[in-house]
Amino acid sequence: MTAAGTRPAAAGYRERLSPSLWALVSAAVGGPMVALVFAPIDPTLALVIGAVAGIAIVAALIATAPVVAVAGGELHVGRAHIDVAELGVPVALAGEDARQARGPGLGRGAWHLLRGGVDGVVRVPVQDADDPVTEWVFSSRTPDRVVAAIRRAQSAR
Repeated sequence: MTAAGTRPAAAGYRERLSPSLWALVSAAVGGPMVALVFAPIDPTLALVIGAVAGIAIVAALIATAPVVAVAGGELHVGRAHIDVAELGVPVALAGEDARQARGPGLGRGAWHLLRGGVDGVVRVPVQDADDPVTEWVFSSRTPDRVVAAIRRAQSAR
C-alpha cells in the first residue's frame, strides 16, 4: 500500500510479435524489385527508390506487428483487450503442446492471434458467461512471462 492508501500498480508486460528475421529478409527483397522497375529511367534513381522501398516495407511490417501487453488490469492482444478479472487461470504452452493448441486443439469458440515463427502459446479461459468467446489463444515468445504478468494483474484486483 502506498501513502495514499492505494495499491501500487503491478508491473506490466509488453511484447511486440514482430516478424521473424527470415520474413523480414524476404520482405526486403521487394526493394530490388522496385529498383528494377525504375532502372530503365535512371540507375541512380532506381537504387535510391529501391532502398527506400525496401526499408519502408520492413519498417511497415515491424510497425504493424501486434503487441501483447498486460497493463492497467487488462490483457491486450493486438487490437483486442479484456479485463483480467474476466479471465481464468492462464497456461503457457511450448513445443508439441503449443503446436497442438495452434492446430487440432484450437476450439471453435476461441479467440486467437497466432504468428508464424513464434513457438510459444498462451491459453487463457474466459469466465464471463455472456461472452461468446470461451478462451483466448495467442502467440508469445515468452509465454511464461505473459502468464506471470496476468496472474500478478489478477491478484492485484
